[in-house]
Amino acid sequence: MTELRNVEADIKRFRLRLLVVGLVMLFGFGLVVARLYVLQVVRHDSYAERAETNRTAVVPIVPNRGQILDRNGVVLATNYKAYTLEITPSRARPLEETIDAISEVVEITQRDRRRFKRLMEDSRSFESLPIRMRLSDEEVARFAAQRYRFPGVEIKARLFRTYPLGEAGAHVVGYIGRINQSEKERIDDSEDEANYRGTDYIGKLGIESSFEKVLHGTTGVEQMETSAGGRAIRRLASHPATPGDSVRLSIDITLQKLVEDLYGERRGALVALDPRNGEILAFVSKPTYNPNLFVEGIDHETWGELNGSLDKPLLNRALRGTYPPGSTYKPFMGLAALETGKRAAGTVVMDGGSWTFGGHTFRSGHALGPVDLRRAITLSSNVYFYQLANDMGVNAIHDFMKPLGFGQVTGIDIPGETRGVLPSTDWKRNAYRRPEQQKWFAGETISLGIGQGYNNFTMLQLAQATSTLANGGVWHTPHLVKARQDSVTQEVIDIPRPPGKSLGYQPENVALVLRSMVGVTQEGTSTRVFAGAQYVSGGKTGTAQAITIGQKGRYNAARLSEYQRDHSLYIGFAPADNPRIAVAAIVENAGFGAAHAAPLVRRTMDYWLSGLYPSEQDMAAVQKGQAGAPLGTPRRVADMAIAPPQIAH
Repeated sequence: MTELRNVEADIKRFRLRLLVVGLVMLFGFGLVVARLYVLQVVRHDSYAERAETNRTAVVPIVPNRGQILDRNGVVLATNYKAYTLEITPSRARPLEETIDAISEVVEITQRDRRRFKRLMEDSRSFESLPIRMRLSDEEVARFAAQRYRFPGVEIKARLFRTYPLGEAGAHVVGYIGRINQSEKERIDDSEDEANYRGTDYIGKLGIESSFEKVLHGTTGVEQMETSAGGRAIRRLASHPATPGDSVRLSIDITLQKLVEDLYGERRGALVALDPRNGEILAFVSKPTYNPNLFVEGIDHETWGELNGSLDKPLLNRALRGTYPPGSTYKPFMGLAALETGKRAAGTVVMDGGSWTFGGHTFRSGHALGPVDLRRAITLSSNVYFYQLANDMGVNAIHDFMKPLGFGQVTGIDIPGETRGVLPSTDWKRNAYRRPEQQKWFAGETISLGIGQGYNNFTMLQLAQATSTLANGGVWHTPHLVKARQDSVTQEVIDIPRPPGKSLGYQPENVALVLRSMVGVTQEGTSTRVFAGAQYVSGGKTGTAQAITIGQKGRYNAARLSEYQRDHSLYIGFAPADNPRIAVAAIVENAGFGAAHAAPLVRRTMDYWLSGLYPSEQDMAAVQKGQAGAPLGTPRRVADMAIAPPQIAH
């Protein structure tokens, strides 16, 4: 009986254990089913997307960059395709040995090595960097045959930016360069981050920079199916890139290059505008540079030569160079006198060759006798404008000149414009730290009247003020870009510009000043230079001190170094009765304005208004500062013009 009870107890325990195991197994299967439900139903979309991503890759398609053209369609910046040899530093170890081995297959110069080193300093180790550009077909084949020897090294077909005319207009066009770390961080934090995926280059200066968004285009994408090892198998989908739009400038590149050539080895700047609309026709800074040097990263040696040169070829003198305007300031002072009522047109001042104020004698250089406003401008009387400046005071001069753009940012459509200095008592208080330096002295006002003292302006500002005066006191914002050309439809779309703004001058006052400037070319200091012109122009010569000469000192160019000598300036407009061009020019450290700057302006006006291009004899004379009116038989602009590319039909 006892044995029977033991058997029944064992059976009950076995059944209990079996039940427990069954429940555990059922619970386990329940967990599996629940997990499968979550994976297959609840999170289906998410895992499907991740699975798709694991077997596909999205590759950005970098758009072709838009071209930059001059007003006549001449190409100033474009693209071409070529092969490059590129190294990813993190995958090519040891790097120096890799480069040495590559050089046995494909030529690698010391300049290539220096440029590569500079690129590494501005890039990350996992980025692909070019060690050799523009490989020939033979070099491509030679390297491809030994590709297996060089992990982390590959040949790529890339679009390259090129500037076909080299130095011509370089300060206007600017250049592109590889995106550096700070630019990458800025892009990553902006709304353009997606559009710059795969892009290695960005506009650095000039139009390339200010119209970057227009020129860049829209990045496309390709969706590729990949193997487990990441190798592309086939294309799944493609959204092509949209090329950047082209930009058409207002400058005439033939005129631009002509003026650059006329400067020769001299330094300076010239800005020519259309007074009727603010279009910039020429924007010259000399010396200039070749922007092609910067596209792939300039090497240290070449950079050192450019950056360390006393001639400062990288400085855009038209935009950033500031100079005292000298006597070219006098027409604007004359207008200020009439508009503020400080002088009447017929007020006569005795010019005895000097003027004494506060115990200091301000020299004029030549006695002109009795002069009214017209004669004071035409014959360039210092004494007249010494007295006028004293009567007006520095703050009144400042308040009148500011709307004309002196010492202000004009709003031109390229970056980097310098404000310059239009002095006032407030300006001096802010410019100097020590109290004794902050005080404005009455004697400091005197030299302002003849464009000296603290006055420092750019050639853009001086040309803009001349343009506004020639246009009857109506201001048009200066600009370099006329239109954009749609890359898809090829439609040319004008860039909208604000209407002209009247500065409110009395027409009779403007007319008197303009007639006085016409007198400069007919009987004044630039008569010889403008003899025989097919149009009547107005102008004003100027000679500005590069260094301060004491009251008791005498200027003697022979005793000064080249960089201490006076600057030569000229402003002008033409035709006198309906101005279509206004120009300001400076030749640094060249001396008298009529000898160096005025001949440049004359040839600029001859080109624009008469279709005349200087003879070789005349160009040589202008380059040496030995020209007045044009020499020899001028050529026709039509015969000398740089031609736009021909479109094949």
